[in-house]
Amino acid sequence: MSVYGLILDVDGVIVDTEAVNVEVSIKVFAELFGVRVRPVDFEAGLGRGAQEYMLAAARVHGLELSESQVDKASQLRQDNFLQLLKERPLPAFPGVLELIRGAMARDDFRVAIATSSTREKSEAALRSAKVPYEQLVYITGSEVKNKKPHPELFQQAVERLSVSAKRCVVIEDAPNGVQAAKAAGCKCVAVTNSTTAENLARADLIVDSLEKVDVAILMNIVEGI
Repeated sequence: MSVYGLILDVDGVIVDTEAVNVEVSIKVFAELFGVRVRPVDFEAGLGRGAQEYMLAAARVHGLELSESQVDKASQLRQDNFLQLLKERPLPAFPGVLELIRGAMARDDFRVAIATSSTREKSEAALRSAKVPYEQLVYITGSEVKNKKPHPELFQQAVERLSVSAKRCVVIEDAPNGVQAAKAAGCKCVAVTNSTTAENLARADLIVDSLEKVDVAILMNIVEGI
């Protein structure tokens, strides 16, 4: 029996965390550095983990941060995120739970969560979205040395799924994630939840909602149909 792998990012794919990420990050820059940043300033850091996310905005404003300042800012960002999520739980994006359940129900599919986010932050988001992550392969940025666009995160997911990379489809929302998926040898479906289709052009399929994706479509992408 041929086996397929489905690998999903969390932020911007499973849960609409980007607005919350931006909100708490802007607050951190104002509180710690007295700098007023804009949502667009974080774009280069999408999908690359908390440190690179914060550094992206810092670079836009010519702000040189020490390693300890970046660590402090990233931790405060996470603390604020977790508190906000308790106050305002976030649901899964439309179509996400149906896609995950559809794959889990099949003997020829294996499913993984692979995110650059920390374990604590991503678990909070997955619980909020009611994703059965305890039943899935689950890898976070806390477990890898290299963040996207490096393929390490997805390479580990492929290895733990025990499925050939060329038979795995990664669901991503950011250019760095698409690049990492392709570098890992996987197929990629990109969803325009966080950026434009033009920025996701390297993906094998681009959609505006995962409501338009099911396991049959994933199988066709793998088989080249």
